Amino acid sequence: MKYLLVAVVLIIAIGIWRNNRRKAAAPPPARPKPHHATEDMVTCAHCGLHLPASDALVGPDRSLHYCSTEHRHLGPR
Repeated sequence: MKYLLVAVVLIIAIGIWRNNRRKAAAPPPARPKPHHATEDMVTCAHCGLHLPASDALVGPDRSLHYCSTEHRHLGPR
């Protein structure tokens, strides 16, 4: 009976010790936020609006950028 009591106390003590070790361990590092690549900005040749190059419409000579088809048809100012 005495050995059974000692075994139960040891099991409880080991359980508490292991639980405290898990809490004290550093949490896993957070995932870094994805880094968005920078993008070139261009200016609409008609109205002067700045917009990303991927959203801009290219003019017929490929040197001018426009923000909409209407401005592309109107041409540069």
